[in-house]
Amino acid sequence: MERVCFLLKVRKERIVEYKQRHAEVWPEMLSALMAAGWHNYSLFLREDGLLVGYCEVESFTKALEEMKTFPVNERWQEWMAPFFEGLGQGGADDNMIRLEQVFHLA
Repeated sequence: MERVCFLLKVRKERIVEYKQRHAEVWPEMLSALMAAGWHNYSLFLREDGLLVGYCEVESFTKALEEMKTFPVNERWQEWMAPFFEGLGQGGADDNMIRLEQVFHLA
């Protein structure tokens, strides 16, 4: 099982709405995440918009590719894209800055 931590940046002026949308994630999106193998998935948001994500997956590469097979993910990515700073091609899933794990206390 891979433990994955990643960064994104939410526009400061959109933080309140970003939190609201994540308080009501579409049930279809939650089902897609689970079907694609995302477990123990959390998002943490600093007041300046720094977003830290954490999840556990068998393979992060596979989990991201699997999400692309769900039409709901494409809709979600398009709906959420305006919230992020510095997105390149694709949505947030394509622009996560993955952090290297350097220590783990089991």
